[in-house]
Amino acid sequence: MKCGPIPNHIAFIMDGNRRFATKTKMQKSEGHSKGFEKLAECLQWCKEIGIKEVTVYAFSIENFKRSKDEVDTLMQLAKEKFQKLFEEKEKIMREGVCIRVIGNLSLLSEDLRKLIAEAMLLTKDNNKAILNVAFAYTSRDEISNSIKTVVEGIDENKIQISDINEELISQCLYTNLSPNPELLIRTSGEVRLSDFLLWQSSNTNICFTNVLWPEFCIWHFLGCIFKYQRSCNDLRKYELEHKVDGKRSHGVDSFLEDLQQKRIAQLEVYAKA
Repeated sequence: MKCGPIPNHIAFIMDGNRRFATKTKMQKSEGHSKGFEKLAECLQWCKEIGIKEVTVYAFSIENFKRSKDEVDTLMQLAKEKFQKLFEEKEKIMREGVCIRVIGNLSLLSEDLRKLIAEAMLLTKDNNKAILNVAFAYTSRDEISNSIKTVVEGIDENKIQISDINEELISQCLYTNLSPNPELLIRTSGEVRLSDFLLWQSSNTNICFTNVLWPEFCIWHFLGCIFKYQRSCNDLRKYELEHKVDGKRSHGVDSFLEDLQQKRIAQLEVYAKA
């Protein structure tokens, strides 16, 4: 592993929990529980090899179309995991873990939204390790929300039409605080992105593996890292050739600062609900 570069930011589409449950003749809820356990294990692998930031696709907006029992189970699992996070608050703060939930939080129940907001506010200043959880998320929703944010800025005379560019749209996404992932891994054999980080993955090394998520092991993980190492020089060359000028006007800077403050204020409202 030391012979090649390690990605700073890696993303996972954790697919195959339901198929794993069917394969092993267990309830779907148990399959999802096994998926959460695998995530904890995978985060430890990332920590051990020096990956600072991880983004996981935990729940798509499209998943709301599944059966009520399954959706309720997933929501309950999410509540339990966030509640457990507070039980381990001292450890999380000591290790400097920042937790961000990216997605349309307005679609979630008030109690889950409150837990998420409290977790994000508690850890927002940590920077040793970052976990982004895409929950109630689709990339199309994220991009649509970014465009609406830009339009609002123009309507309020905070920015001008001439300020609109790729960089501005990127800075209005849910992921505005994160660099784009260098490696994206999808399990289960599906060869598609399922509306996950579409904007952010234009120059990302994508690794598809046939193994179901609960069966994903350290050797599968290391194989994906090696694949990234073999191609990262070409990816970095492409990135340099297509680098967008990051210069911004003072008005744009002020607009983006206000946007971040609004997002924090919204979390505070959710936390007090």
